[in-house]
Amino acid sequence: MPPIEAELPETELPDGQSHLIAAAVREALARRRMSRQALADAARISISTLEKALSGRRPFTLATTIRLEEALGLPLRTQAPAPVAVAERARHAPEEFGSYTREAVAFLEGRYLTLRPSFGQAGAIFAYRTEIAWDADSARLVFREAERLDAPFAQSGTVSVPNQSGQIYLVTNFQGQYRLAVLGRPTIQGEMFGILTTLFSGRGTQLTPAATPIALVPERGALAESAQYGRIAAGMACEPTYRRLLDRVREDVFAVFPGCGEGTA
Repeated sequence: MPPIEAELPETELPDGQSHLIAAAVREALARRRMSRQALADAARISISTLEKALSGRRPFTLATTIRLEEALGLPLRTQAPAPVAVAERARHAPEEFGSYTREAVAFLEGRYLTLRPSFGQAGAIFAYRTEIAWDADSARLVFREAERLDAPFAQSGTVSVPNQSGQIYLVTNFQGQYRLAVLGRPTIQGEMFGILTTLFSGRGTQLTPAATPIALVPERGALAESAQYGRIAAGMACEPTYRRLLDRVREDVFAVFPGCGEGTA
């Protein structure tokens, strides 16, 4: 008899549906006082696959969802709501992310060359891509990172756009561990500049909090064809341009770093 993987499609489910399935699975585990390892064993999937799907680092696939339904004896794929309910739900993001409509934030959608100082090489710039798009199922903007040298650490999450602060927040929440980019509103060219707060690997396995300038530049026109990613060092053709963009965070006061030469106590 062929393994179940050969019988079930590995179709990835939409982000919104994946979020709902993850919430249902977590509730089922809590009610049954069942460990994630026990569920993974019962569903015949790896604990790594389950952990990544529950944390939002990768979407659920149809095959994985069917296995979990069989193991839990629960339907995890909800029926599509009525058309009117879908339209109403898709118009506004949840209050905790700013209650914005898609029309109000459509200008943020797209691909961005993302620049920050490299943690692994002094003086170098770390470049990768950030993609921002509207997720109709969860009714909010979401982001994903791509083209990273350290691909396993690529982030994804939700975009918060509150009216009061006038800032834009890229929020990752992985099992209660947060990573946050705080960006100013786009310039006339669509660029966004701000601060990234994250963790980087220190000595051995130690993780150390870090705050660093970050710039997001729309990948349009020539940049869409010529953008370079990875660790950008002095002497590379794109380094002067990337350096000028990243330096704007401080020079144009898109962010301040008290105690580092800017701001007052």
